[in-house]
Amino acid sequence: MIPKKNPNVDVGRNSSLYFAIGLILMLLATRALLEYKTYDKSAIDIDKVYLEETFEDEIPIIKVNTPPPPPPPITVTETVVIVEDVSEIEETIIESSEITQEDAIAERIISVDEIKVETVEEDVEVPFHVIESVPVFPGCEGGTKEQIKACFQSKIQEHVMKNFVYPQQAQELGIHGRVFVMFMIDKNGYITNIKSRGPDKVLEQEAERIIRLLPKMIPGKQRGKPVKVPYSIPINFVYVAG
Repeated sequence: MIPKKNPNVDVGRNSSLYFAIGLILMLLATRALLEYKTYDKSAIDIDKVYLEETFEDEIPIIKVNTPPPPPPPITVTETVVIVEDVSEIEETIIESSEITQEDAIAERIISVDEIKVETVEEDVEVPFHVIESVPVFPGCEGGTKEQIKACFQSKIQEHVMKNFVYPQQAQELGIHGRVFVMFMIDKNGYITNIKSRGPDKVLEQEAERIIRLLPKMIPGKQRGKPVKVPYSIPINFVYVAG
């Protein structure tokens, strides 16, 4: 015979409910322990604040003697007195100075002797290769135009070779090249307006120095009148290493 159990005294009938409640309580306790924070008491420094009574200095009030304001401006009232005119004033009549068609114009005949014609001398430049009479270098007088031109060019070359000096600074730096020198033979035969273009300023200065030493020449002529003649020559600076 199997004994019957009383359901009211059965312990295992609500075991799942008790398990769930216990699990929830355990989780809540675990969370509370994890979130609990502690602090090191040695790192906390508790000081006492002492408040002392402060006294404020009273600033004395100084009275400044300010000057009184300036008096208001005095208004001057002008009294207009009307005086009756006693004397008569004569009016001045100004006549017009314009000339009308009725005025006669005196004709003035100008004689030819009163006319002066001024001759303006033109400052003309004629290139060396087209001028009628080329400039004459000293020592090239006489001969035909072609002979004088060939002698001129030959004398220029001799002058350059005679006065040529290679600058020491250019030698030390190894500067070399060709310098083109342009100059003008003016109407009096003097060398003017010297310009140069080259690879370095040192060589340009030496080339201009050589051209300045050119002598006075017989100026070139165009239609029998002295004119300016431009001329250019290349000077080649060749550096030979020792």
